[in-house]
Amino acid sequence: MTIRATAPRVPILMYHSISYCENPFFRRFTVTPERLEEQLDYLSTHGYTPLTVSDYIQRVAGAGENTGENTGQAQVPPRPVVLTFDDGYADFYTAALPLLRQYQATATLYIVTGYVGGTSGWMQREGEADRPLLNWGQIREIAASAVECGAHTQTHRPLDALSAAECRQEIEDSYRLVAEQVAAPRSFAYPFGYYSRAVRALVQQAGYTSACAVRYAQSSRHDDRFALSRLIVTADTDLPSFEKLLLSGGQQPEAAYLRLRSAAWERVRRSRQILRRMRELRWGMQ
Repeated sequence: MTIRATAPRVPILMYHSISYCENPFFRRFTVTPERLEEQLDYLSTHGYTPLTVSDYIQRVAGAGENTGENTGQAQVPPRPVVLTFDDGYADFYTAALPLLRQYQATATLYIVTGYVGGTSGWMQREGEADRPLLNWGQIREIAASAVECGAHTQTHRPLDALSAAECRQEIEDSYRLVAEQVAAPRSFAYPFGYYSRAVRALVQQAGYTSACAVRYAQSSRHDDRFALSRLIVTADTDLPSFEKLLLSGGQQPEAAYLRLRSAAWERVRRSRQILRRMRELRWGMQ
């Protein structure tokens, strides 16, 4: 479903680690605690209302049930913003959660369930495989603080490059673990933002009610609820950049470049996937 130009835009912001980092291969995905506090203060003083992903989706769905356009818009606050944190790093508990409590802001945390209580082993290539992750006790405390806990697969593999069976296992096992340890998750996030029509269908079948992609654009109530657009907050997102992200994130030249680059890389990955499966079929016939 495409976003209509007249639809009110809603920034869904994507964070990862709230920490200090000098590693050039991961630094972009970190935001310092001081910068996060500056951003939360900006949201508070400028009248933004933070929502969880599921709260936002529920409000949008409620608006869709109304026939009047103005009545529908009243379901969503005048200045909504959705804060999401991917992967489940331990610094969410030590750095982000106290600030969210201080500013009475909520968020959605997406957890890589297979690594809970350990370290980020999927980041060998970035040299960050030892970054500590949350444990289930911390995650339950986070959930009790009105932060939504969603799933981010078992092992953080790109779902659109997996077989249907592997993909289903990643999606369903992460759902089951969050449900067993906390509560049945309603929202899901695609690792790296990669998904396909088949992956989207499996997420929906697993029982989730929404899923976040990336797409480097703001969302709207006409967005596909299983491919929600998000904007990345990076280490270099200072306050002027943050303000632009909130007001015109999907229109910035950098965002347009990132969308084009992401689409090109997706085509390359899909081509590699097709070639790999063709080789597998050929080997199986020998």
